[in-house]
Amino acid sequence: MFRKALLYIVALVCIIISFPNSADAEAVSKVTVKDLIVKHSMEMGIDPAIALSIAKAESGYCHEKRSRYGAVGVFQLMPSTAKRMGYNPYHINENIKGGIAYYKQMYKMFGKMELALAAYNAGPGNVKKYNGVPPFAETKKFVASIMNNYNVLKSNPDPSIARYKAGVPININYEQLSSDSLNSEIENFRFENEAILKSYLSNQGI
Repeated sequence: MFRKALLYIVALVCIIISFPNSADAEAVSKVTVKDLIVKHSMEMGIDPAIALSIAKAESGYCHEKRSRYGAVGVFQLMPSTAKRMGYNPYHINENIKGGIAYYKQMYKMFGKMELALAAYNAGPGNVKKYNGVPPFAETKKFVASIMNNYNVLKSNPDPSIARYKAGVPININYEQLSSDSLNSEIENFRFENEAILKSYLSNQGI
């Protein structure tokens, strides 16, 4: 039994280290990320200015960003939340759509932009508990930062918004996008299997 487990661990480690590090891959440009955000937000009935503002606050339009709490991608979605909504947060298109969908869900729940943003950051339970924006420094800063950027974009639209509204085709490098998505899937595979390995070793007292 021990020998079988040991062989499993060795095989798993080999699989994990055999994949290239996705961080070494060329990241999708911020311009492309913004174009995707605008495209999906318009298609999903959300003001692209608020979607862009959320993404800027969450990741700086960087799909490779990972938080210490486990949130991933452009909209910093928790994998469990994204999965519950039917999105794969490791795929850039689905991360963006999932983030927009989650904000839209929070907005429908609370009917006010500030409360929807607070729920996005601190969870709808806390917004209900405090009957407003929770008194958390991080959440207050999050809401204020996004609202400030939103107001700036309403006065001076991002070029991505202007291009989309003018009917200019969005310039998306699908080859680069596919490469990034593949590397994100590889990272997801590595992450899940590392978790399995760590859990097994912990259970064995190793």
